[in-house]
Amino acid sequence: MRLFVAVLPPRPQLAELGRAVDELHGLPGAHGLRWAGRDGWHLTLAFLGNVDEAVLPDLHARLSRAAHRTPPFEVRLHGGGRFGDKVLWAGVAGELDALRLLAERADAAARRAGIAMEEHRRYTPHLTLARSRGGADLRPYASVLSSFEGTAWQASELALVRSNLPTEGVAGAQPRYEAVGRWPLGPGA
Repeated sequence: MRLFVAVLPPRPQLAELGRAVDELHGLPGAHGLRWAGRDGWHLTLAFLGNVDEAVLPDLHARLSRAAHRTPPFEVRLHGGGRFGDKVLWAGVAGELDALRLLAERADAAARRAGIAMEEHRRYTPHLTLARSRGGADLRPYASVLSSFEGTAWQASELALVRSNLPTEGVAGAQPRYEAVGRWPLGPGA
């Protein structure tokens, strides 16, 4: 199964971002972008790829320990940007050191469970909003998002999420995400 580890923002904060993204849909060229489904918006900490089910018990135990060792922390969705001409994203602000530490612990948990991970890179906290296949100019979208300031929330849970890819050839189909494991953050959890 195809998995990733994430922090899932609360509904009110996602609704705030949704109102900001609604403005982006009115910009020229917006129809040519592949917009991420709002019901699947998340902060990816570690992408695991295809994982053998035999590894899941060890992975669950290791992610539980990672969550237990990380106290809850405050973050908010903030601003936006782009990765070149391919990905438009909403940024994150707040206790980013704690978020990065949780991402490192999730990556380490996966590696120790025997999952072959990509080459380790510095974690860049973001929430993917849209992708471009043809290299669209994403600067106007990032510019509109630059003033977005979401309400802070307490990140208090680590989630293991299964990604069910969309059916090929179905126009507008989106991946479906389902949490297959959740662990509260903090030693008292």
